[in-house]
Amino acid sequence: MSTAAVPTPRGGGGGGGGGLAPVPVRPREPLWATLRRIRRLAPEFTAGLPVTLALAAVATAGRVVIPIAVQQTVDRGLLDGRPDLSVVRHAVVGAAVAIMVAALAAYRMNVRLYRMSEAVLVTMRIRAFRHIHDLSMLTQSEQRRGAVTSRVTSDVDQMSQFLQFGGMVLLLSTGQMLIATVLMAVYSWPLTVVVYACFIPMAVVVRRFQPRLTRQYLTVRERVGDMLGAISESVVGAAVVRAYGVQARTATRVDTSVDRYRSAQTAAQRLVATVFSAGELVAAGATGAVVVAGVLLGVGGHVSAGKLVAFLFLVTLFVVPLQTLTEMLNEGANAFAGLRRVLDVLDTPQDVPDPGPGGRDLPRGPLTVCFDGVSFAYPGGPLVLHAVDLRIAPGSRVAVVGETGSGKTTLAKLLVRLMDPTAGQVLFAGVPLDRVRFASLRRRVVMVPQDGFLFDVSIADNVRYGRLDATDSDVMDAFAALGLADWITGLADGVLTRVGERGSSLAAGERQLVALARAQIAAPDLLVLDEATSAVDPATEVRLARALGELTRGRTSVTIAHRLSTAESADMVVVVDAGRIVQQGTHAELVGVPGVYQRLHTSWTAGVTGS
Repeated sequence: MSTAAVPTPRGGGGGGGGGLAPVPVRPREPLWATLRRIRRLAPEFTAGLPVTLALAAVATAGRVVIPIAVQQTVDRGLLDGRPDLSVVRHAVVGAAVAIMVAALAAYRMNVRLYRMSEAVLVTMRIRAFRHIHDLSMLTQSEQRRGAVTSRVTSDVDQMSQFLQFGGMVLLLSTGQMLIATVLMAVYSWPLTVVVYACFIPMAVVVRRFQPRLTRQYLTVRERVGDMLGAISESVVGAAVVRAYGVQARTATRVDTSVDRYRSAQTAAQRLVATVFSAGELVAAGATGAVVVAGVLLGVGGHVSAGKLVAFLFLVTLFVVPLQTLTEMLNEGANAFAGLRRVLDVLDTPQDVPDPGPGGRDLPRGPLTVCFDGVSFAYPGGPLVLHAVDLRIAPGSRVAVVGETGSGKTTLAKLLVRLMDPTAGQVLFAGVPLDRVRFASLRRRVVMVPQDGFLFDVSIADNVRYGRLDATDSDVMDAFAALGLADWITGLADGVLTRVGERGSSLAAGERQLVALARAQIAAPDLLVLDEATSAVDPATEVRLARALGELTRGRTSVTIAHRLSTAESADMVVVVDAGRIVQQGTHAELVGVPGVYQRLHTSWTAGVTGS
């Protein structure tokens, strides 16, 4: 499998989002191979298919009743010297009954197709969504969020529209063409040959255009993802856009993505229009050829008037679904382009796999953490951690300090297994981290990120992400345990206060308080904290410091320290510089020794004093 090189940023710290993993370039598989994969991924795709096909056959058969009734009426009811009203009556009643049965069958078929398509799409959407969450941070950073979102929203929706409408049309149109062909051959095989001779060039045209149309619609779906990405970023970053007065530049960027989508869609529609126009031309030619050949055969006594009229009806029944199928070529190409984009997501390997049932569970209690010769490099980039050896004693509070880009944030991500080391291994209580089941790891190890992300629900619901069965009383107890009872009760609705999108209704420090309560209620044995005490008011900073002290009490904790006041109270300070651990010890031991820590502490102290 080949890969396309992707630029990777250097450095590994400072809260960066990680590098970019190589993007797989996969060959496009044939249509039938894609359909077989859908059947394996979503068995609902073929569940009850025989019954659905039987209903489609009945619905289709009802469409050819009219030509048969016309033929019987003309040949037996009108041309035997005088009108035979009983023949006409029987033909009309029989046709009416058949049409009603066909309509009922079509209704049941549509219901079954709808249920099948929705079941398939639910399965595909859930699989894709869960697979995205199973991918590492590196893999997720390959694409913008809007582009990833489009894979499980608009791409799946395009499949939904095609399966629900296009599936019905394909079944009925294909069945109608087959039955019309059989009846045409019964009435006059020479005229049937004439019709097929006219449509052979059409089949050649469609076969030539299908690969081009599929490729074009793959481009269309990619442009949809780009457009959603540009729009979502402009909405999320609206405050920055306004603050820096770059509305015009942002609008131009969005307009460009919209215009690229329009251009791709127009190019695809141009191909469809070519095929459809060719179908119209061939259909008109086929009808004219049947009229001419039918008259000649009728003069020779080979075809009765009723059969010729019925044959013209049948030609229409043959041509119309064929033209409809050319329209479905458009929808089908668009839908399968979306489907293949969803399958690309499912094909992306999990580079940080869950060992599953064969994995290990971590023992209860404070954890011993060991880094054994750990090195790490982002794909395509240099090492950002170099042969790190580190032992963290159970129950100790460790502060990791270093300049921006030194590798301290990468160290934290490896601790919670957002990524795996390039070399060496991380061990918890002697168990290699890649052998620990995710279910156990997520229960025992909690990371509190710097941004304190909150969902657009109440404070209580945000805290409950730490323990889903927690009651409002449990949530209140978690705040009280951290010394935050006065703060939470001071809010208008207490723990029921809604936080807004991304916690926008709360200040940055308040969002972090909620994130700490979420960690508290999870009751982990190892805490990884990306400290966020900058840009907060003094009162909130005091609350944060007090809450952090309570949260880490009795637990193993590793804090990425941005303010060295955290390092001053830690049991051990780990100094990272250029991807290497250059110093270890207590604050008292390190601050008096010339080196990186003394320099950082002197600089920080000067900044605090100066402010």
